[in-house]
Amino acid sequence: MVGAFFAFYCAPIVAKVLPIPGIGAFLVIILGVMIVCAILGIIIEYLAYRPLRARPKLVVLITAIGVSLFLEYSGQWIFGPDPKAFPELITDRPLIEWHTLSISVNQSLILGVTFLLLVGLCYIVKRTRIGIAMRAVSNNPQAAALMGINVDMVISFTFGLGSALAGVGGVLYALYSPSIDPLMGILPGLKAFVAAVLGGIGNLPGAVVGGFLLGTTETYVSASSLSTYRDAIAFAVLIVILLFKPSGILGKAEVEKV
Repeated sequence: MVGAFFAFYCAPIVAKVLPIPGIGAFLVIILGVMIVCAILGIIIEYLAYRPLRARPKLVVLITAIGVSLFLEYSGQWIFGPDPKAFPELITDRPLIEWHTLSISVNQSLILGVTFLLLVGLCYIVKRTRIGIAMRAVSNNPQAAALMGINVDMVISFTFGLGSALAGVGGVLYALYSPSIDPLMGILPGLKAFVAAVLGGIGNLPGAVVGGFLLGTTETYVSASSLSTYRDAIAFAVLIVILLFKPSGILGKAEVEKV
């Protein structure tokens, strides 16, 4: 939501100040969205999550729900509750037309940006020092601290990185949506969690696979007589996967010694 509204208000300014047509203006807006959302994510982690780090996970989960509600209703107060038409950052037109298949410019842009961000995220997590530190802190924060890793810095970086990607996701979602509003992130946020569980928690390509599976299921259901139950069927897929493969499609079952 924050990313979409920042792009909404930033797009006219970029068009006036930087006369960069098309993809150039889009990249400038995306960069600005990532910076703003990363800073917001780091601030939220510092104020809301860091003081509760030693508390039970249920406390942190309840705090996450509270933070999301705070952002949503603060957005209604700041931006107003009325839906707003998202500006056309890039002229949308059919790019590929073959029989009944039609792929537009925005659809191709969403897929392309998602793929590039996935590759970049995988590189950061798997190939960089900060990525190794992130995995170490995730596995055992106490041992990571004993090895000289600054746990607070790594967690703040993770929140910033995740928030930056979420901001880009908000812009891409807005490109394909006729309007934006302060409550626009509720259902996509839930479905993003479902996609991550379907693909396997902790598996980055698995999250994309889970997203494609969820989106394909919703598309087929929308075209059938069960279109009114689209969201319910999407979450039913989650229950089925968890029943037969709790670790997710690409996740691996791990044996934990007690």
